[in-house]
Amino acid sequence: MRSFWAELQTQRWDDHRYYHHSRINQSLHFLSAISFIVAYAMMFKDPVISALIGWLVAMVSRQSGHFFFEPKGYDAVNQATHQHKEAIKVGYNLRRKVILHAVWALAPLLLLIDPTLLGVFHAHGGAAEFVRHVGEIWLVVGIGALVFRTVQLFFLRDIQTGLVWLTKILTDPFNDVKIYSKAPLYLLRGELIDPMGEVKAEVHRA
Repeated sequence: MRSFWAELQTQRWDDHRYYHHSRINQSLHFLSAISFIVAYAMMFKDPVISALIGWLVAMVSRQSGHFFFEPKGYDAVNQATHQHKEAIKVGYNLRRKVILHAVWALAPLLLLIDPTLLGVFHAHGGAAEFVRHVGEIWLVVGIGALVFRTVQLFFLRDIQTGLVWLTKILTDPFNDVKIYSKAPLYLLRGELIDPMGEVKAEVHRA
């Protein structure tokens, strides 16, 4: 169990130091984290609404930060290229995220082509029912993405790495609220890039 928690902290640290230099990205992660926590709470009441919040608000804000605002040049703080960071990424790197979001975006089109989705649903009777069917598909896509990458890591790495990654992903919203809550304030002060003082200190010690 001790090694499990140690690896969890390592995965969290690597995710922060490699992929969260932009204060805009950090601020969007803070928004995303709050949205995910709301989605978690809604899961007990209405899983479909939870999926809609998770994908439309939490995931869009979260991944927009990575795609549009996070620097992708040479990382002088960690002394690593973007290509190196993408290659060692434990979870979904940008290429895998593109595939995942393509699946997410195509889901509503499938219902337009076949409103019953090969008999899974009754044909929707209006916009509200169509949205709920989309939400149900997105719920399956989200769960499937977590299970797929976890099992994949079982074979690519080992079982503990997969379970640690799954734990990290599910608890990231709570961790992100804690570590990125001040990011909007820094952004308002005009600081676009986190100086990453704690990372520089770690690299210097190493």
